[in-house]
Amino acid sequence: MKHSVVILLMMSSLLPSSRLMSQSIVNATSTATIAPNPGDVASVDALIAALYDANTNLVDQKRDADRFRSLFVPGARLMPTSRAANGKAAISIETVDDYVRMASSGPPRHGFSEREIARTSQAFGNIMQIFSTYETHVDSTDTRPHRGINSIQLFNDGARWWVVGVLWNVERPDQPIPAAFLKRSPTRH
Repeated sequence: MKHSVVILLMMSSLLPSSRLMSQSIVNATSTATIAPNPGDVASVDALIAALYDANTNLVDQKRDADRFRSLFVPGARLMPTSRAANGKAAISIETVDDYVRMASSGPPRHGFSEREIARTSQAFGNIMQIFSTYETHVDSTDTRPHRGINSIQLFNDGARWWVVGVLWNVERPDQPIPAAFLKRSPTRH
């Protein structure tokens, strides 16, 4: 009996702290301040199409910054990678606002475009990882587009899809895009 009372007291002392912990977890989506176009976030396909379109408009025409921002969960990151002449790899980690400032600076590109040419994805529960192979034209005279892969992490809160992060790498002569990432695979979300 004494042992049961001690266990009951221990469990009851843990209960309030576990409730407190669950109450103190803030859902990052609740802090979003820019409402998206509902069509942009209705499905994975719509979100990815909107991401490329909004980025093209942001870089080329210096517009739609709020549309771009509305696709991301607050606190999301954009992470370009590069390789220096000495062969050392580097990564930059930017907030969405950092990226918007950079993409909005300088003159319009007059024909910059970026589009998805292939996709592979894996999903579990409310998360999805996408490898989105893209093609970029620097301007309207660019006849040799650049390609790369965006590693895009998505989250679904039950109401919509959110971009959590985009990590990307560009194709180089010593690092061609593997054939597996050049095949278009259908999404079901």
